[in-house]
Amino acid sequence: MAKKKVRTEPEFVLFDVLYEDGSRRSNRRVASADLNGPEGDDAAKYILESQDRELGALAGQPRPSIKSISRSPSR
Repeated sequence: MAKKKVRTEPEFVLFDVLYEDGSRRSNRRVASADLNGPEGDDAAKYILESQDRELGALAGQPRPSIKSISRSPSR
């Protein structure tokens, strides 16, 4: 018989990001291990901001500031 796969906690948590200019990005990934601390989802905003800085530097144009984040609905 085949072994059953053990369900584990997902590796990433998905977030929807709303920017100051009104644009929105869905399903931005943050490692779930980074969210286990006392800050919880507040840490995700810091992580997403640092990702945006890196992407903006690579693209040569800065990303707008993050206005708010929320967890993406489960699929």
